Amino acid sequence: MKRGAAILRVAAAALLCLLFPLFALASALEPALSGVIEAMQANRHDLALQRVEKLIAAHPNFRLAHLIRGDLLLARTRPLQTFGNVVKTVPPEKVEDLRAEALVRLRALRVGERPGSGRVPSSILQLHPGQRYALLVDSRHSRLYVFENANGRPQHVADYYVSLGKRGVEKAHEGDQKTPIGVYHVTANLPRQKLSDFYGAGAYPINYPNQWDKRLGRNGFGIWVHGTPPDTYSRPPRASDGCIVLANPDLLSVGRLMQVGTTPVIIADEVQWADAATLDAERGSLSAAVEAWRQDWESRNADRYLAHYSAGFRAGSQDLAAWAAHKRGVNAAKSWIRVNLAQVSMLRYPKQVDFVVVSFEQNYRSSNLSNTMRKLQYWQKESGRWRILYEGGA
Repeated sequence: MKRGAAILRVAAAALLCLLFPLFALASALEPALSGVIEAMQANRHDLALQRVEKLIAAHPNFRLAHLIRGDLLLARTRPLQTFGNVVKTVPPEKVEDLRAEALVRLRALRVGERPGSGRVPSSILQLHPGQRYALLVDSRHSRLYVFENANGRPQHVADYYVSLGKRGVEKAHEGDQKTPIGVYHVTANLPRQKLSDFYGAGAYPINYPNQWDKRLGRNGFGIWVHGTPPDTYSRPPRASDGCIVLANPDLLSVGRLMQVGTTPVIIADEVQWADAATLDAERGSLSAAVEAWRQDWESRNADRYLAHYSAGFRAGSQDLAAWAAHKRGVNAAKSWIRVNLAQVSMLRYPKQVDFVVVSFEQNYRSSNLSNTMRKLQYWQKESGRWRILYEGGA
């Protein structure tokens, strides 16, 4: 029995080494789980059992907690070889899935992988006033971060464990069981009553494939943020067909913040953190480029205006040459142009160098036409200068 307790402490230590130093989480589940592991490491098995049973009482379908409880009970009767030392009737792959979930959840407590004072995600340069929250998925760490819009700057308010595609990320084709990487937004709110039990508490589709995906030849459909079946608290880190899956209580929390057509969902291979001063400088540089583009459009000087577009520009079937010919003809027919931009959002594209999605409300007036539209542009820095790769309606 002593040998079993010792091995159990070693197994707990293997998990515990991921916990220090700790950082406060908005969600209470991971700290509760770490409290169980800490008690195991301290050889306080009765306390660990009390804590895990409390966790199970709160979340009866949390299978990882049941696995740990089984370890604690088994340690009273025989030596344990490893964490998750369950009977052979449980398929080994199921145990491995639970071990993977434990490691991912506990790793989320490490300071080096947490938002900290002065640290902000480099992907969120600016949110417009109507975007109350933004969601950022870190696929490598199976984590979804929620940021509140604090005067255009992201402020971390919560984060949650998520399950992603069985075959990882960077979705390219229908049926590849991968989660896409990119900048998206929520397109609908599908309530529980209209879905099968598989989707749990609800679902929020996102606009994959977006314009950049289509340009790169990516296809597929049905990428949702959704919940789990009633008998399942959470799924392994890699278990979906490409969707982003949360525990139902977490989905309900996130769902209260969702704005259809507005809430950005940025899916990254790994979140990159930056200091606020660096992000302010990058935001200022791109803002200046957007403003120069606006002014040059108003000037009706076609050469100055078109200098803001990349040689690789495409919009639908138009390349830069076709776009330039069209714009020269349009501008020549006008005696004046006025363009106002509002609700400007700037979101850096994951896995791209100096590539940003800019969207805004465009109020266009001229001598013979007036309209208002939501516009989307992809900007990329080329030889030190920001240029537009794509432009169209958002």
